[in-house]
Amino acid sequence: MSNQNKFMQWIDDRFPATKVWNEHLAQYYAPKNFNFWYFFGSLALLVLVNQILTGIWLTMNYDPTAAGAYASVESYIMRDVDWGWLLRYMHSTGASAFFVVVYLHMFRGLLYGSFRKPRELVWLFGMIIFVLLMAEAFMGYLLPWGNMSLWGAQVIINLFSAVPGYGEQIVEWIRGDYNISGATLTRFFALHVVALPMALLLMVFLHIVALHKVGSNNPDGIDIKKHKDENGIPLDGIPFHPYYTVKDIVGVAGFLFIFCAIIFFAPEMGGYFLEPPNFTPADSLKTPAHIAPVWYFTPFYSVLRAVPDQALGVLAMGASLVVLFFLPWLDRCQVISMRYRHWSHKLWLGLFVIAFFVLGYLGMKAPTDARTLVAQIATTYYFAFFLLMPWWSQWGATKPVPERVTD
Repeated sequence: MSNQNKFMQWIDDRFPATKVWNEHLAQYYAPKNFNFWYFFGSLALLVLVNQILTGIWLTMNYDPTAAGAYASVESYIMRDVDWGWLLRYMHSTGASAFFVVVYLHMFRGLLYGSFRKPRELVWLFGMIIFVLLMAEAFMGYLLPWGNMSLWGAQVIINLFSAVPGYGEQIVEWIRGDYNISGATLTRFFALHVVALPMALLLMVFLHIVALHKVGSNNPDGIDIKKHKDENGIPLDGIPFHPYYTVKDIVGVAGFLFIFCAIIFFAPEMGGYFLEPPNFTPADSLKTPAHIAPVWYFTPFYSVLRAVPDQALGVLAMGASLVVLFFLPWLDRCQVISMRYRHWSHKLWLGLFVIAFFVLGYLGMKAPTDARTLVAQIATTYYFAFFLLMPWWSQWGATKPVPERVTD
């Protein structure tokens, strides 16, 4: 036995390293017909690693106080720390990139039915990750202590005042003070740097373990475990490593090309990633001309504004997230993948994507009567898509589903 084998045997006797490697990579069989849409799960993991590593280095140079936060970011990190500007832009651009790949990852689930039995827990864990990611992004949004950070946080936190009976107490508890102050910044910093990343890593671990337990879905929506050879290996599957690790490297290379181009040439992305008011210090006496959250929150912010009553608007915004958790039980179609469904199902999904983009766009704009009307129509369709799914998902004849996966 070679020294390398002896070393691995020594480790395996104390920790199941080889067993974990085989179960989750080398001997984990995935469908052989993965396409472009299956890049985004691994890309989400890549961006998570980027956010954690750049966040650690930024934390080393950040001053989590109301008096020093803005200067530590805009003056010290951006101008005095070696490569500090790059770390900051990698982190700020990474936040938007995270939501881009997560939204596309979720769309892939809608497209191919990846939330259907037996993958309900995979979807639920993924939705918890999405909610934690929104909380993580919101907490981090306050940390630069720019003027939009202050007022954006003020608007979002004040939404909790709509909770009947205990709204004001909840708002005061979140702020840690009667107004957004250094106490708010300190607790948001602790949550952003310690608590929420730990929760995210735990849920990502559970998400991956649950996925590998039931197996990956594929564009055909076929269970590859139904057809195995005499050794129990799926006939339509290939080992994740090296085939999909190599394929994911191609996806990573393409993603990094775009990611780096944004960092070096358009880190603010015209004000969508870093808003102009955030390049001025937080000032509770100077309200920005138009207060709006970052782009990845705007679809849900539009749902809030589409409802005239504030309490009902908060309820609608919360419901727009909660309804996603019930998706595995709302879809009643006998066919899993959109490939083999009736054309009307594709129309429903296409209109849903359009409504989501419309809500996102309107959330960035100042409200007018016309925009509010359009937002109300888009919001109505958003909820109709899910609440009527038990009926429309059973409409029309489906196409024959093949026994084996197609290339």
